Amino acid sequence: MDSVDLQVLKTAAAWSRAGYRSTLSTVTRTWGSAPRPVGAMMLIRDDGLVVGSVSGGCIEDDLVERVKVGQLGLRKPELTSYGVSGDEARRFGLPCGGTLQLVMEPIGDCDWIADILGMLDRGVPAARTLDMQSGAVKVAEASADSPLCCFDGSTLSSSFGPRYRLLIIGGGQLSAYLAQVALGLDYQVTVCDPREEYADSWAVPGVTLTREMPDDAVIALQLDANCAVVALTHDPKLDDMALLEALKSPAFYVGALGSRANNARRRERLQLFDLTPEQIRRLHGPIGLYIGSRTPPEIAISILAEMTCIKNGVLPANTLRAPAQIGADGETCLA
Repeated sequence: MDSVDLQVLKTAAAWSRAGYRSTLSTVTRTWGSAPRPVGAMMLIRDDGLVVGSVSGGCIEDDLVERVKVGQLGLRKPELTSYGVSGDEARRFGLPCGGTLQLVMEPIGDCDWIADILGMLDRGVPAARTLDMQSGAVKVAEASADSPLCCFDGSTLSSSFGPRYRLLIIGGGQLSAYLAQVALGLDYQVTVCDPREEYADSWAVPGVTLTREMPDDAVIALQLDANCAVVALTHDPKLDDMALLEALKSPAFYVGALGSRANNARRRERLQLFDLTPEQIRRLHGPIGLYIGSRTPPEIAISILAEMTCIKNGVLPANTLRAPAQIGADGETCLA
């Protein structure tokens, strides 16, 4: 799910535990040009604090002001629209005369959020239904065809998750930067390194560290289409072990650090095992988009940029690669 919307749910639960009341807004329909998609959420606390967004513009300001002066005072969910007329569209900054429809609901006791977060932590997609008349919420496991967001006038249905997961092979400096940025993008991050000299010094909070052999770690994680695997050790005995299993999995991204020459030799080695040509072609190596990366933090950004392209169904601009760049270890890593 969108990490911004996940943060909205987590914040709603935290504010509820602290005794605050808040209003949850969900985009249910758009016309014309809209900055945020259907299903986007924003939470406004009764004192005006905000998490998330529904338009990225003046609509947020108007909603906050209405909450702060008590204009909403919701007792049950309500439907509201912005930008119906040309004057309103210009006032609220909606481009091209766009219109935005929102479901607004009061958030008090919200046990349903804990149910959703618990399911997502277990890798189970969650479906939520909101009854507009009573405000009652039901949570169940989402099916493969559950809509991201659907509103029929009486019921709002939303689906969430599961969260994206990232397995990093190797616990070196580049892995630490990659893990930190990935956490900011709301990946669940696992680092695998059986080498004591790296595992013993790993110190990135919020990351699961495993000392298993890489192929065992890949199998144990039961990779799905929301998973990525990145091999960063530069040791074929470790990286290739992970790749042999990861390339056979449904993971949306599998990449390996190394120069063009090293990755060409890696592909030759992989042909000796039980991988099909199609599976070997899934390997991203040299890893990352070309952005002139030279330092570990820059290389981490380039890797996550390529992962984001693949995750969002955008063709990476690898055809625009410049001459090979020098990686942090002195080898030409990024083409």
